[in-house]
Amino acid sequence: MPTATRIIAIRHGETAWNVDTRIQGQLDIDLNDTGRWQAQQAGRALADEAIDAVYASDLQRAFNTAQTIATTAAPHLEVQAHSGLRERAFGKFEGQTYAAIEAQWPEEARLWRTRDPHFAPEGGETPTQVLARVAHTVNEIAARHLGQQIVLVSHGGVMDMLYRLATQQSVSATRTWDLGNAAINRLLWTPDALTLVGWADVRHLDAAGLDEFGA
Repeated sequence: MPTATRIIAIRHGETAWNVDTRIQGQLDIDLNDTGRWQAQQAGRALADEAIDAVYASDLQRAFNTAQTIATTAAPHLEVQAHSGLRERAFGKFEGQTYAAIEAQWPEEARLWRTRDPHFAPEGGETPTQVLARVAHTVNEIAARHLGQQIVLVSHGGVMDMLYRLATQQSVSATRTWDLGNAAINRLLWTPDALTLVGWADVRHLDAAGLDEFGA
């Protein structure tokens, strides 16, 4: 489709903080061994695909996932870092476990868990702000690649917003879709709309990756 861009959107591989249920936000945490293996599997799963560009968050857990994928699936391409693909900034929540957040800031934890569209931890972003950032970023990148297929490697919060944009669900709607590590998600972008093609394909993994709770 010369007037559309096919998007393969992938959440980064697993990190030690994913396992510990610790909020990473925009802290720069690298992959663990499982995450590196997941990235390799994703690259193998896409090895027969025609890929015209690879973009990634500039945080190393996403960028390193993208580089691993590109090594197998698109060795002729350099991964392009884009800060618009960063995870939601969680401010003072970053580095804390879910349990610690509940204990220290119970009312703020409630606002976070109930997806208040205007709530941000001190120093962080609101869901409304993240949605606007992700929409702007995907529009900017996809518009460069009409008629092509691209890979975007990012984070659970960004994957969540892409799903909401494609299905026209609000940021406060209860999440019923998976956001597993290294899952392969497919969307179609045109200047008029973002639509869902396929979601949470984990056939290339032994089991579904850890889901991004509360993303």
